[in-house]
Amino acid sequence: MTDHTTSEQPDLLTLTEAAALLRAPVATLRYWRHLGTGPRSFRAGRHVLYRRSDLHDWIDQQQAADDPTPDQHPAGHARRAAAPAGRR
Repeated sequence: MTDHTTSEQPDLLTLTEAAALLRAPVATLRYWRHLGTGPRSFRAGRHVLYRRSDLHDWIDQQQAADDPTPDQHPAGHARRAAAPAGRR
């Protein structure tokens, strides 16, 4: 028999709860969902839900994508070539 103990944090989060976890506006999550670029979500009836683990996985992916590579500046931005003299 499966143990159905309750945890302090639910596994499924509503759109509002997911936005709070990500510290992003609800409208941004709706936009990401429309574009298909945000964290994985699904519909249960009329409700959009997010698995807590999917949110954490998405955060990890965003962090990995933002980590600098050796050919980039330490701040994560590619270095710009110096502007020619006389131009501003």
